[in-house]
Amino acid sequence: MPMKRIKKTKTSLLSNVQDAVRFIRRKTDWVPEIAVILGTGLGNFAKKIKLEAAVDYNIIPHFPVSTVESHAGKLLLGTLAGKKVAAMEGRFHFYEGYTPQEVTFPVRVLRELGAKILVVSNAAGGLNLAYRKGEIVVIEDHINFMGINPLIGPNEERLGPRFPDMCAPFSARLAGLTEQASREQKIPVRRGVYVGVAGPNLETRAEYRMLRGFGADLVGMSTVPEVIVGVHMGMEILGLSIVTDVCDPDHLEPCDIKEIIKTANEAGPRLDKLLEAAIRKF
Repeated sequence: MPMKRIKKTKTSLLSNVQDAVRFIRRKTDWVPEIAVILGTGLGNFAKKIKLEAAVDYNIIPHFPVSTVESHAGKLLLGTLAGKKVAAMEGRFHFYEGYTPQEVTFPVRVLRELGAKILVVSNAAGGLNLAYRKGEIVVIEDHINFMGINPLIGPNEERLGPRFPDMCAPFSARLAGLTEQASREQKIPVRRGVYVGVAGPNLETRAEYRMLRGFGADLVGMSTVPEVIVGVHMGMEILGLSIVTDVCDPDHLEPCDIKEIIKTANEAGPRLDKLLEAAIRKF
């Protein structure tokens, strides 16, 4: 007697997002205006938020769980600089073994919760030899060299268009307000192009030369997928990087991840102060 084939049901991305939003809504009815993804070095930024609710990632339906050192793993909702915010205390990376869709799932949830502005921060290597360790860079554009794209697969029209335009993924308005805040706070910033790579290894001399040749000023292992999904969902985006090491291929020395985290943590208070002042202007 032939075996009966069991038909497997597959939940859609939209239904998973809605599941997560419903779960969070049972915890709080807070509607954020601004979503912030806290990268390495911004851990103390969370302490500035007047909390309405804090939700562990591991209890939110379909949410990944961060496995990276220095990423706490909580969704924080509250008030900062007079604005309603939602902050991800820790992000997800492709190199952790997650799919691009899993990496960016929280961005979709944040948008469905109500956030129209997305701020992404990261620690990055400085390809531009004019940069110095600890400097803050406002990202003006990016290069996707990760070999992935979170929009591959069936498109959920309810979430965004099949072919989103990427001519200006980062908001000139938000960048300008951030630079204005930097002058007022006397915290110098630079502008630059960020290239996203898969990681988790750091790059070879030849790879640094190649990436500089592409026109990149910064290199890192995050941010690009989140920005692509933010654009897909119609969010206005600000990107900020802390330069944690200078990637000079002609004078390259082994780089210790602990030193990278140390540099990010030392620059973190300045980035905290700048971001709070910028958010006040948004």
